[in-house]
Amino acid sequence: MIYHSFYRVALLTLAVLFSFISAHAQLRPTVSKNGMVVSAHHLASEAGMAMLKRGGNAIDAAVATEFALAVVFPEAGNIGGGGFMVIRLKDGSSYALDYREKAPLAATRTMYLDSAGNFVQERSKVGHLAVGVPGTVAGMVEAHKRFGKLPFKDVVQPAITLAEKGFALSYQKVEWFNRFYAQFARFESTKKYFTKGDSTQKWEVGERFVQKELAETFKRIQKNGRDGFYKGKTADLLIAEMKRGGGLITQVDLDKYQPVWREPITGSYRGYGLISMPPPSAGGIGLVQLLQMMEPYNLAAMGFQSSETLHLMGEAMRRVYADRQILGDPDFVKIPVKKMLEKSYAIERIKTMKPDTVTPSQSIASGNLAYESTETTHYSVVDADGNAVAATTTLNGIYGSFVAVDGAGFLLNNEMDDFSAKPGAANMFGLVGSEANSIQPEKRMLSSMSPTILTKDGKLFMVIGTPGGSTIITQVFQGITNVIDFGMNVQEAVGAKRIHHQWMPDVMMTEKNLLTKDVRLGLEKRGWKILDRGTYSGAMNAIMIGADGLLYGGADPRGENAAVGY
Repeated sequence: MIYHSFYRVALLTLAVLFSFISAHAQLRPTVSKNGMVVSAHHLASEAGMAMLKRGGNAIDAAVATEFALAVVFPEAGNIGGGGFMVIRLKDGSSYALDYREKAPLAATRTMYLDSAGNFVQERSKVGHLAVGVPGTVAGMVEAHKRFGKLPFKDVVQPAITLAEKGFALSYQKVEWFNRFYAQFARFESTKKYFTKGDSTQKWEVGERFVQKELAETFKRIQKNGRDGFYKGKTADLLIAEMKRGGGLITQVDLDKYQPVWREPITGSYRGYGLISMPPPSAGGIGLVQLLQMMEPYNLAAMGFQSSETLHLMGEAMRRVYADRQILGDPDFVKIPVKKMLEKSYAIERIKTMKPDTVTPSQSIASGNLAYESTETTHYSVVDADGNAVAATTTLNGIYGSFVAVDGAGFLLNNEMDDFSAKPGAANMFGLVGSEANSIQPEKRMLSSMSPTILTKDGKLFMVIGTPGGSTIITQVFQGITNVIDFGMNVQEAVGAKRIHHQWMPDVMMTEKNLLTKDVRLGLEKRGWKILDRGTYSGAMNAIMIGADGLLYGGADPRGENAAVGY
């Protein structure tokens, strides 16, 4: 009897110990020496890693990863959308590539309003009219042409192989495919590719998902580069799809699309250098502002996710998102970037922040900014030479517009919803827009995507970014402070729960079970309205370079993200 009791206690102790070890093993970063890719799917990360092992550089790996994501992560990985890429080379030079979608030439500022002038959001969210001119393929061709090392055909091949041979569907992929049946079924081509015929026929875990027509599309890109997408058969199929559903994109739109190299946003925080994306991303400016507002405070002493820390962060967030209103496509709107990035401006903003009470968002406008004379996915790449790429790519909402190009096998974005269809009206992420982000032909819509690279003493320190719509900026901000202020390793930093405030609506959003009772009470006493979202905000993927020179990868446990190194 005593023996059996002891045996039971020993087993229980081992079970508890094993559970503890298993839980904390997830917080250990992936470690490598010669290169690393962290993306939303292990097969995409492996596609990028294959390029590094063949002697390619970080840009080769990034392009291979991007194209592979279009196959294995169709909810956001894409060739029918667009994105931003920040590059830092081993010589210390940095670059920002804008391959964001553009409004078609036939777009008008009132295209999503009814006869009474009311915003009809469904028109900008679902269907052919929601689609902006895709930029991903042009962006990848441009990045590879300027900085790639391997032949272009080699970096496209993994996507072709994955599409032709297929891949086993995970539990999450099956859940999403089956959940969105009704949306897929609205469009015949989408129904053909992403359902099994009718709502009674379900996808099953482990089933092989083969995409033959997408493979053929990639073969045309492999052979003809940009022209393999923007001209010829793929372009014809895309335009036919637009005509079939009342979309606006024409061959002229495809011919005119060009990615743009822009000057990165740079800043500093507690001795670390920051390189991020400029407008039409609000990310770089927003990150620098948030970090500058936090720099005067000793966050470590205040405590990780204490009510005092979260109060200050929330107050800073609402001011940054109030400023976001004046941002737009810099080719169309004059933006006071220099003023917004000055530390004196950040100090001016924090003077209105009080430690014991909230500032109602209705009382906050953009600051003194006289003009001077928003489903997405992120991947991070570092190669053995120290070249680094941070790239965030998107279709906007999950599965974009839900429209697939018949005969070409890829989904199209619904990025037109990221414009301010009517100044003062909120988009699908609840963001209130202004005239600066109004719809105009060939204009790029404002984004929150924030691919970011950090340095320390002139050396590469971190590559970071996340999906998450309007929450992207605040997520990346917290990922950075988790490492710099709270001493977390990169896996802990990307895995920690996060808050979000975006000025309007005037609520602090939190991930489920983030706040303890004491912290919630401390925030509520200050006047905070708190909304537990019941879900996660995004899926952050990051790489940190340790003092030992090794690469440490953090793949967000929210989803199927994977860090692969060698």
